[in-house]
Amino acid sequence: MKSSTAANGSALAEVWPLSPLQEGLLFHADFDDRGPDIYTVQFLLAVDGPLDAPRLRATWEGLLARHASLRASFHRRKSGEAVQLITRNVMLPWREVDLSELAEPDISDQADKLAAQERAERLDVTVPPLLRLLLIRLGDGRH
Repeated sequence: MKSSTAANGSALAEVWPLSPLQEGLLFHADFDDRGPDIYTVQFLLAVDGPLDAPRLRATWEGLLARHASLRASFHRRKSGEAVQLITRNVMLPWREVDLSELAEPDISDQADKLAAQERAERLDVTVPPLLRLLLIRLGDGRH
């Protein structure tokens, strides 16, 4: 394991070997950079009731800070060897959309379109983290 260091001596990132699953992910990302990401998974979670969006975001930021594997990105060395770079600090890709002002049928249609757009947008495996979040407000107490 190797580390990159900042001027003050603290580690900015660590270089780790890829796991077999990560090697497969990188192979498919390199093989076809225009088709759908076959390793990408989208999770949809309905939240009914009060939701503190800043607290939810802070929770995800805490997960990123706590778990090194969530801060990974993939790179190739000059030798061609694939490695993962574990960056110490990353920004959480977080977006919020408020659809609550739309008519009920339009809310569902627009939420479906947003989900489809998120699924279609490929992750750049060279930029950590390899996840992103979209919080959609559907109405009062519905997310």
